[in-house]
Amino acid sequence: MPTDCDVVVVGAGIQGAGVAEALSAAGHSVVILEQAGVAAATSSRSSKLIHGGLRYLESAQFNLVYECLRERRWLLANKPQLVRMVPFYIPVYRHSQRPAWLVRLGLTLYALLAGVTSGQSRFRSIPRREWDSLAGLDTHNLVSVYRYYDAQTDDAALTRDVMEAAIGSGARLICPGALLGAELTSSEVRVDFVAEGQLNTLHTRVLVNCCGPWVAATNDLCTPRLNLPELELVAGAHIELPVSLGEKIFYVEAEDGRAVFVMPWQGHILVGTTERKYTGDPRDVAPTEEEKAYLLQTVQQYFPMTRNLKISNICESFAGLRVLPKSSDNPFSRPRDTIICCDDLKRPRILAVAGGKLTSYRATAHTIVKKLHKTLSISAPKP
Repeated sequence: MPTDCDVVVVGAGIQGAGVAEALSAAGHSVVILEQAGVAAATSSRSSKLIHGGLRYLESAQFNLVYECLRERRWLLANKPQLVRMVPFYIPVYRHSQRPAWLVRLGLTLYALLAGVTSGQSRFRSIPRREWDSLAGLDTHNLVSVYRYYDAQTDDAALTRDVMEAAIGSGARLICPGALLGAELTSSEVRVDFVAEGQLNTLHTRVLVNCCGPWVAATNDLCTPRLNLPELELVAGAHIELPVSLGEKIFYVEAEDGRAVFVMPWQGHILVGTTERKYTGDPRDVAPTEEEKAYLLQTVQQYFPMTRNLKISNICESFAGLRVLPKSSDNPFSRPRDTIICCDDLKRPRILAVAGGKLTSYRATAHTIVKKLHKTLSISAPKP
């Protein structure tokens, strides 16, 4: 039986867009099904950073940091209109849980993983005489300030750019297109979906589930279902405040020891993020009043100019959902590696992508392409 396409990708967040781009660039026919819109959920609700993940060194996720730093280098070189280097500042106080020597050690390791010959790996200690230029940072009990460089982006714009590249290579986007079910047979994957109020069917060789927080629900619509590990959703909130810190990003420590970013965003500052388990409908995720207060209190601890602000002064707030392996451990310390599951290790025909980082979307896509090489290298059935 002939198939309509080589691959159906379900989901148009950064992971789905990246997979569609990589597969279509490799010469495969691709259809993307998206129920709401490109970057409609998590991929427009991140911290807007392209970074290695300095904090992941604390949980010894060295391979993840190395991969993300490599991808950061590629994105800076190939998408300069969307990804740019920005100075990051880490203040260390007498009360900080991470002493200056530990921060310096982390930055040294970060620089080594980035490549010591790269200008992107530079960091230094800011001398005391320059502390007054740090955007109003509270200098009382300040011991050290370190500056290093990472990158910032518009996450939604980056996702749209990747999707446009996929479409430019021949991929077809169906949006809105809601998956009803997918069934694997001996010769194809039959995909039933609704678009424009009509029931439709696609016959494809492969289906890739890139549905982010809906990955498990989408897996339940597939026959056979993949054996996914136990997953849970972790919400991360951000708030936007009507003040400016210039072009500097600050990496500060909340009272509970969590790392929080305070960064410029559209003329204001964006503060985030939090981590709490979430069990509701992914469409309904939003910051709680406790999270807003937590983030506001954190920024006020470091910047006196914000201490007259109240929760009512928050310009905007949003929350995104991470997909993490289920565990009793604190979300802060859990692995952030992308989880890829498939129905057959040798010639997979249904795959699911859980988790993943904005920064490393290309690496995930290249892994998918490699996994599908044998499946898609076999000639498609002729009409």
